[in-house]
Amino acid sequence: MNCCEGLKIEIPKGAKKIVLAGNPNVGKSVFFNALTGMYVDVSNFPGTTVDISHGKFGKDVVMDTPGVYGVSSFNDEERVAKDVIIYGDIILNVVDALHLDRDLFLTLQLIDMGKPLIVALNMMDDVERNGIKIDVDKLSEILGVPVIPTVAIQGKGIDEVKKRIYDAKVGRTHPKILEYIEGIKDKVQLQSEALMVLEDDEEMLNNYNLEPLNLREEIYRLRRQRVDDIVSKVVLKDYDRSTIRQKIGYFMLNPITGIPLLIAVLYVIYKVIGVFVAGTIVGITEETIMQGYYEPFIKNIFSNLFGENSVLFRAFAGEFGLFTLTPTYVLGLLMPLVVAFYFFMSLLEDSGYLPRIAALTDKVLSFFGLNGRAIIPIILGFGCITMATITTRLLGTRREKIIATALLGLTIPCSAQLGVIAGMIAPLGAKYLLIYLTTIFIVFALTGTILNKLLPGESSHLFIDLPPVRMPRLSNVLKKTWTKTWMFLKEATPLFALGALIITLLNETNLLLYIQNFFAPFTVNILKLPKEAANAFIMGIIRRDFGAAGLTDLVLTPEQTVVSLVTITLFVPCIASIIVMFKERSKQEALSIWIGSFIMAFLVGGILALILI
Repeated sequence: MNCCEGLKIEIPKGAKKIVLAGNPNVGKSVFFNALTGMYVDVSNFPGTTVDISHGKFGKDVVMDTPGVYGVSSFNDEERVAKDVIIYGDIILNVVDALHLDRDLFLTLQLIDMGKPLIVALNMMDDVERNGIKIDVDKLSEILGVPVIPTVAIQGKGIDEVKKRIYDAKVGRTHPKILEYIEGIKDKVQLQSEALMVLEDDEEMLNNYNLEPLNLREEIYRLRRQRVDDIVSKVVLKDYDRSTIRQKIGYFMLNPITGIPLLIAVLYVIYKVIGVFVAGTIVGITEETIMQGYYEPFIKNIFSNLFGENSVLFRAFAGEFGLFTLTPTYVLGLLMPLVVAFYFFMSLLEDSGYLPRIAALTDKVLSFFGLNGRAIIPIILGFGCITMATITTRLLGTRREKIIATALLGLTIPCSAQLGVIAGMIAPLGAKYLLIYLTTIFIVFALTGTILNKLLPGESSHLFIDLPPVRMPRLSNVLKKTWTKTWMFLKEATPLFALGALIITLLNETNLLLYIQNFFAPFTVNILKLPKEAANAFIMGIIRRDFGAAGLTDLVLTPEQTVVSLVTITLFVPCIASIIVMFKERSKQEALSIWIGSFIMAFLVGGILALILI
């Protein structure tokens, strides 16, 4: 068997597979970038939504695995990590030195697999700041593998790791675990596979048609005991020393101080992204640059080629054209928002605050069948629903991904839409703003609670690393922002292009007009709005801010304005989000969410209209 079956990773003959492994947030990406330079590719692991980054180090291939706490098949990330690690030739294990008692569990598991291992003991600066000393030589001697102290984000120790990568050694396996391994070695091909069998890994048991040996708990107990023993021998800590960073970390997690702090942080993010970037910056990039200079240039080219009244002109350079709508939407509108959001996300991540937000919100989100990790796509949703839907991949179970995708598509207005909504509702006063916010929150809470009750299975518990609070490094933040923005644009642009072609097809066949006419009676009779409001809802599918902006052209009472804004918020998300939804979820799940949003929008809007109008 081969780790790269089904993956588009070319392994040259005679090349070694160097695999990076470690817990989440230990800095593996810095080592991966240092080893591979610019020669990086990403492949989706078959049967999952997990991506594997891979590149070249000399003649050998480097593969980065998802951050995991152990090698097993408990979720997609662990299964992918296992399938890559188990057939790797050299394992570079990146360990957070400050959390040695946690990270060494994975290190010992890799050693028990019989893999040639080298350990990068990362974040040594945090160790020193917290008054801790680690006997690196003693740790190396006990483990039986090279251990190199590093501060990856500062480049310290990176060259040493690159120099010594081929000094990786098979470490000292626990004698009792080795005895268990020897007992079944004749039934499997590799020691790594034998360990997985002993740990009752279902996939490995099925591969070799073996029955569970029920030794997992015993092996885990032996490994945990050994971790505790090693830590007691190599770590010396000054328990009386409490740094200001630790105190800040405590304030972030304490609900009394943490919730006001979170509200303040989200307010700053909203003001920067939702107001400044979505308004001023997008005004320059979309209206001045793309619509003022780029689109006329493109239209001139295609009018000379095909003539302004031709179908081809409208398909390529018309209002919804492939070379007008798509670049304007992606580069003019989305890119500034995506860059700004990923910049703030990288700041929150690099400072150690993002995991604390997840921990702080975990209890509340558990009522809706989610855990604290879901706060990340929810926050991102206020920037772009398409982007947020993609990031639901980080959630642990299928049911969590369904709940999060449904809540995003139904109740979260993106920044482009939010700007128009804020502009329409602000003049109406606090009363109508409160009605709008309360309605959306009730729908969010009810939808999450109902889906949590109805969907089979259980959601995963939050098991998240809390890295030390630190000052973000600008170079690291900018690198993460660029990498994530580029990957998002690469993935999203073809979807927007497809959306533009679909809209053009609907427009050219007059189907768009039929759809608008179909919704007009619902708009008048249920929502008690002018029939022209149906046009705004349909345009909202093309672009959410198009729909919201379409409402500004109508003469509406304050009550009608609130009803229309609630309805358009709950209405089907834009076509790019719909396409991504169908890509990320099964057709049945995506269709249920899509149709459900239609029904919910008119149902809630209708109830609100009965109460207010």
